Amino acid sequence: MKTSLPAVPVRTLWWEKESLYLLDQRLLPRQEKVVKLITARHVYQAIRSLQVRGAPAIGVAAGYGVVLEARRYRKAGLRRQRQAVQKAIRLLQQARPTAYNLFFALQRMEKVLSRSAVNSEELYSHLLAEATAIYQEDLKACWKIGEHGYSLISSGFNVLTHCNAGGLATSGYGTALAVFYSARRKGIKFHVYVDETRPVLQGARLTAYELKKAGIPCTLICDNVASFLMAQGKVDLVVVGADRIARNGDTANKIGTYGLAVSCKYHHIPFYVAAPLSTFHLHLSDGKAIPVEERNAEEVTCFAGRLVAPENISVYNPAFDITPGRLITGFITEKGILRPPYASSLRLLWKD
Repeated sequence: MKTSLPAVPVRTLWWEKESLYLLDQRLLPRQEKVVKLITARHVYQAIRSLQVRGAPAIGVAAGYGVVLEARRYRKAGLRRQRQAVQKAIRLLQQARPTAYNLFFALQRMEKVLSRSAVNSEELYSHLLAEATAIYQEDLKACWKIGEHGYSLISSGFNVLTHCNAGGLATSGYGTALAVFYSARRKGIKFHVYVDETRPVLQGARLTAYELKKAGIPCTLICDNVASFLMAQGKVDLVVVGADRIARNGDTANKIGTYGLAVSCKYHHIPFYVAAPLSTFHLHLSDGKAIPVEERNAEEVTCFAGRLVAPENISVYNPAFDITPGRLITGFITEKGILRPPYASSLRLLWKD
């Protein structure tokens, strides 16, 4: 019996009339603008420019990006279509280096491409079915993450989160925020501190936007306030998302996550990472092999389009950092909460 999921708190991206539509996250919270994408290059540019962001959402968008190219070459013959699709996969693999969901989705699309198809119409149909499956699986996984994780929150808790791991980062429910949405549905009364998340302000622009929209009490703070709140005893729990997780639990997430985990360890505060299984890269033994994306200097030197630093100043702008698995209390996944030692708990999980 098929169980339908409730409406998503925010509609991030969707397939309609052979095109991919997404909410342009660069304009939030001031403007809610829907963008229509019709080629794989459009999807590539949307990922690069942060029109769509968040590891699960990037993976879903990339899957549909492959479909868009198959649609474009549907009349060109099967051989030409296959070549175009393969080229699109290679392009999309270069969109962003850290988020593993991107590569997870494209590997699945490449497997479909390698199967036999009678004609270009059939190949298009198979690719669309796979991209849709990736989208639906992400929705269900995020919903289950919320259902497994809400019990970590007790009434009266102050929870802290970093960056945006909400519906905007996924197909609709989020990862860290899925836990919050589920806790609210269960009637648990709690409050969320939202890190602004410099330099692109995903917390201030996106997480605060989502939580206010959902009616969840929240307070926006500068990133460097978090440790002071912990020292005052005002944080009971920290829940964040992830972009890639190695076999030993080392986790890549938005820059600033590592510092939060260190502060949590010092102040004896539980630190959880919420992520679907598609974020786990088990071929990597530890976080040293996770590529860390470096972004444009202008994200740091400019604010709201205005230069706020000396001209030509040297800038180091990593988009992510790596939190050692030993600092993480547990991983909230669609199959339950994983506890250390992660090398063994992850191995057991994949046997199920």
